[in-house]
Amino acid sequence: MKDKKALTLFLLAYAISTYACVYIVLPENLNTPEPAESNTTGWNAIVTNLAKTDAGDLHIDLTVRNDTGDWSAMKTIGGESAVLTSNGKSLNCDTVYVGTGGHRLAPGFQMRGYIAGTKSEPSTQMIYVECKGAEVVSGSMLFINYSYVTGQYNYYEQDTNKAEGTFELNLDDVVSDLSYPIGEPVDGLIQPANIEIAAINKLVLSLVGAKRTDTGLQFTWSAVNPSDYPSYVHNGIPPVIGSDGILYGFYETPDLATVPLVPAGDKAEWTTDVALPQDVDNLYIMLSVESGKARLFTNYAIDISDK
Repeated sequence: MKDKKALTLFLLAYAISTYACVYIVLPENLNTPEPAESNTTGWNAIVTNLAKTDAGDLHIDLTVRNDTGDWSAMKTIGGESAVLTSNGKSLNCDTVYVGTGGHRLAPGFQMRGYIAGTKSEPSTQMIYVECKGAEVVSGSMLFINYSYVTGQYNYYEQDTNKAEGTFELNLDDVVSDLSYPIGEPVDGLIQPANIEIAAINKLVLSLVGAKRTDTGLQFTWSAVNPSDYPSYVHNGIPPVIGSDGILYGFYETPDLATVPLVPAGDKAEWTTDVALPQDVDNLYIMLSVESGKARLFTNYAIDISDK
């Protein structure tokens, strides 16, 4: 038993000494944002177009904006229809695609679509409601119940800060000239591409490369480990949003993406990719970084509008 214990201690000491071969100096002024305080405003929705489908149904295009004052993910309450009121009558609208596709969107940002489908066969899902056989007259209203969460993403407590709200939309008010992706600027929110982020286990995460590809964008990430032990930091497959108001990147929880182990006193690099059309510009990364403890993620809006 003593020989086995001695062997275990020897192997542990050898592993630590092997990794701790490079001395890393931490950069100054690492960024760790203060959590924003959520207000009671919730989300906002804007009617951007009214049309008829080929089947003669009413089609209502929408844009949603995060007015919670914090990072937030939003979706309609499962199984519920939207309700159209017109001429004193109510009609259930069963086709409802309203949400952020699972992603957290930065406060003040607005979007009109997201990536749905499957990871192997993604598709662009626009945000809209359709009402079968409906006609719109002056004074028509659309009501949509939704739920949302705010703040950091915590894998173990995913419903923290969960709340509900109702969009009450006057269909006389159609706004067709919105600009994306920022609807209401928030002071101090946007971070530069060269930001150095204090992450879990004292690691420092940086975006060291961003380039256009034939299918979209490729990001190169670097993690520096100043400690005496090998470690890693998850940052998922970060989505981007730009001038067309669509949040690109199929959603999966950010802890699922494969990241390299960063040796003690050293650094590691890896890449992530996101598909989007070549003509989309004014881009921002909606980045989630594991910080504080395992599977707890802080969000950053990274400006890559020069790409």
